[in-house]
Amino acid sequence: MDDRLHEAQLVLLSQAGDREALEELLKGIEAILFRYIRRIVGPDSAEDVLQDVFIEICRHLRALQEPLYFRAWAYRICTRASFRLLRHRRLWQSRHEDEFEMDDLPDNHREIATELLSRDMNRLLDTVSPASRAVIALHYLEDQTIQEIAAIMQLSVGTVKSRLAYGLKCLRNATGKRSDYHDRTS
Repeated sequence: MDDRLHEAQLVLLSQAGDREALEELLKGIEAILFRYIRRIVGPDSAEDVLQDVFIEICRHLRALQEPLYFRAWAYRICTRASFRLLRHRRLWQSRHEDEFEMDDLPDNHREIATELLSRDMNRLLDTVSPASRAVIALHYLEDQTIQEIAAIMQLSVGTVKSRLAYGLKCLRNATGKRSDYHDRTS
């Protein structure tokens, strides 16, 4: 059975009150949600945020009308909980993000981002605004499409593209990596 269909089946069983199905559902998504949260809030707070996310999932799972979209829904909860923590700690800094277009990115932007992130992921992601950090983590590290990220974060596709381009520019600046893209935007 396809993983997504199995997950949807677990959602339906959980909504019907099956505790074992709920435990299996949460256990199946725990590692990827923890990894995503850790990339946004850092390692010290990730477990606390994950616990808050699991509580919210348990409280609101019955309201989820499309079980096939459970994972996107869970990512959305993680994003909101992570940003809430950052705002609460006053780590959220209002940054003016220049508007970029995906057309400004080089064709090999995925390879460049993967190379940059593989060097020192946590240090590099800390140089990016939380909004762009979430988009980068979802796109490059969790393999979500631009459209899926837009749905998860409830943003327009254009905003997701802008945050992705801005985040890549920040990563390049943090590593001192120059490219044709960098030269065109200077």
